[in-house]
Amino acid sequence: MKRIKKNKPVLVTGANGYIASWIVKYLLQKNLTVHACVRGIKNKNKTQHLLDLTKNNKGKLFFFETNLLKEGSYDNAMIGCELVFHTASPFKMKTQNPKKDFIEPALKGTKNVLKSATKTKTVKRVVLTSSCAAMYADAIDTTKTPNKTLTEDVWNTKATEKYQPYSYSKTIAEKEAWKISKKQNKWDLVVINPSLVFGPSINPKNNTSGTMEILEMMTNGSMKIGAPKSGVGVVDVRDVADAHIKAGFNPSAKGRYIASAHNTDFLEISRLLIPKYGNKIPLPKKAIPKWFLFLFGPIFDKVFSRRFVLNNVNIPFNADNSKIKKELNIKFKPIKETMEDSIESLIKSGLIKTKKQKNTYVR
Repeated sequence: MKRIKKNKPVLVTGANGYIASWIVKYLLQKNLTVHACVRGIKNKNKTQHLLDLTKNNKGKLFFFETNLLKEGSYDNAMIGCELVFHTASPFKMKTQNPKKDFIEPALKGTKNVLKSATKTKTVKRVVLTSSCAAMYADAIDTTKTPNKTLTEDVWNTKATEKYQPYSYSKTIAEKEAWKISKKQNKWDLVVINPSLVFGPSINPKNNTSGTMEILEMMTNGSMKIGAPKSGVGVVDVRDVADAHIKAGFNPSAKGRYIASAHNTDFLEISRLLIPKYGNKIPLPKKAIPKWFLFLFGPIFDKVFSRRFVLNNVNIPFNADNSKIKKELNIKFKPIKETMEDSIESLIKSGLIKTKKQKNTYVR
């Protein structure tokens, strides 16, 4: 691929999102022009934090109102852009309507953005934010891969609309992206596959990422009796944003990249936070038994269904991040720094309240 010119505007979909906001920040710090695609331009709660980023940077920011479900809504925003970051795709832990909340936005959004990219003469590269969820549905799946480790060659084959619908949405959306990419030769596709993303939010008061729901469960007392030792991968949002930038501007970047810094579990994450926050926040201090979660599955069914418990609790997660380290020169932040910065960000925003504040822990 030819080099992306830095005097050309760069497009970011879902620009006010958790990961995307950091991408926008880094692009502005590089004095680039950003075409920020958002659903509601007039909603200052969702856009002001991006405007604030321009105050100390020479980069320029232009907003475009777009809709993942509306074909052609990205056409104007993409004019003159050589590089497109498609990050927009909802992530939350619970949903009553997975088709509406996950599947349609992920699949239709990807189709619409890539169709606009194909129509736009200047576009040379698309960097897609996928997920490790497109590679596996449950921790147990990683134990069935070669060397019991997740690699870029692995695809999720188990998730469905009814079971792990978020994983299903990311899988079918990424597969569709590769399918569309292979049918044309105008632009190339690079995909970033993060694991569970933590770290500070640039706009914590309006962070709708599923990360918020996980942190809420860990800090509001609902896990006080214990945390499940469910194997997960963790990565810092700032490292994920950095990976996107490097994937966009490195001519030799190609294929998929696992962005997962640490193989861990929820209990280990909590134990990292206890020394600093154990007296302020009701963090879980011990493992909740697998049999207890399974026995009382209906109580926890919104998050910990019995099938989830069987396939994830007390099962390690392992991912190989050697490709992204070698080819994109990504140096991951320590997990303790990531998690402490996550908590500090939410305490400052008032979304996590400590004992000294009001003796309450929920929003």
